[in-house]
Amino acid sequence: MKKIVVFLLVSFVVFSCGSKKKSVTKRDKRTPKTEQGIVNPKTATQPKKVMTIPDVPENSNLNAVEIYILKYNAIAMDEMRTSKIPASITLAQGILESGSGKGRLSVEANNHFGIKCHGWIGEKIYHDDDRSQECFRKYDYAHSSFKDHSEFLTGRGRYAQLFKLKPDDYKGWANGLRAAGYATDRKYPEKLISLIERYNLDKYDIIILGNKSAVKDMSFNHIVIKGDTLYSLSKKYNTTVDELKRLNSLNSNEISLGQFLIIKPN
Repeated sequence: MKKIVVFLLVSFVVFSCGSKKKSVTKRDKRTPKTEQGIVNPKTATQPKKVMTIPDVPENSNLNAVEIYILKYNAIAMDEMRTSKIPASITLAQGILESGSGKGRLSVEANNHFGIKCHGWIGEKIYHDDDRSQECFRKYDYAHSSFKDHSEFLTGRGRYAQLFKLKPDDYKGWANGLRAAGYATDRKYPEKLISLIERYNLDKYDIIILGNKSAVKDMSFNHIVIKGDTLYSLSKKYNTTVDELKRLNSLNSNEISLGQFLIIKPN
């Protein structure tokens, strides 16, 4: 009987120790701390809606800026819908700051706006900028870079005055960015405005704003991406399937990935 009691007591002690050991949790040493306590810095996450970036055929006879516009205009317009930043401004900044998508940060890190780490705990890339080997954010998707750019402008009080401008006032936005300290280059506004006017980037603002009287005389190219149909494009650009077929000399409703289409909204 004594042996049974001793055995039960030993088992109880062992079980109790094991339970206590399992209840201990350790703080992840990788989680940074501040004087206010543990913070949760932003990290790279897959956006809820990942836009397909079209591939432009190498024999398209377009220059690097035109290719960039065709590839990213849809993302810029989508950001304008949610953030109210003119698509023309977003595209012009992307062109200027990414070297038309040819710069190292955009090629290797999907970072089109030179956004630095600043508390970022996602993937990183190091690149010479104001100082040697500075830390920049690395994204899985180009769309994430555009989204971060929008959040950067909408989340800082010094840019608040820009959102009081008319949504198609790209000149006001260009000058306002410089005045708010976005860029140190004195010619930054002129560079943005030059790109917008040379490549008619303001037409993307007009499309989002739905100014039918201004849109009806415009035409531009669209590259067919996954999911596009003549019907979806007719709704997106306020035109008709028959008009798309007429402009592009199509005998059927079939279109193929990478195909160039002429778009002329009604």
